[in-house]
Amino acid sequence: MEGSEMKGGEMENHLINRNSRSESVVYGCIKNIVTDDLNRHRFHNRDAMQALPSAETWCLVNREMFSLHDPGVADFSLNTEVVHFGASYQGVEHEWRCWLEQFESLLRKMYWVSATVHLETEMSGLHSFVFATDGAGHQPDQSDIQIRCEWVRDLG
Repeated sequence: MEGSEMKGGEMENHLINRNSRSESVVYGCIKNIVTDDLNRHRFHNRDAMQALPSAETWCLVNREMFSLHDPGVADFSLNTEVVHFGASYQGVEHEWRCWLEQFESLLRKMYWVSATVHLETEMSGLHSFVFATDGAGHQPDQSDIQIRCEWVRDLG
């Protein structure tokens, strides 16, 4: 076989192997309440996300999956800051415990009041995970994280 050329049977096997693990999509947001320390919180949270490994390392939770805005730009008329994230994977549900551990590790380093993660899989539908704290908001390394899961499966 030369370069990327494949013969008929090899191509069929490649496509079968490629499709044997279903695609999963993970997306959500992390919310923080606007306070007098908003800029300090934004810079701190941004640093925590920027410290994540690159997607090139194959780390499940990586810095490229987060939409990072300029921390110096703020609309102080709004009460909630929202950081969005998302990524697609091949069968991440098989490594979901590891994904959750990596995400919780990030949350432990950040300021936030709630976080929501949606996991969409072809085989088991939509799972929504809601992260909450034991107080008014999470401060880095200072409060417990509670998680609640809701499962929605389209039977259509």
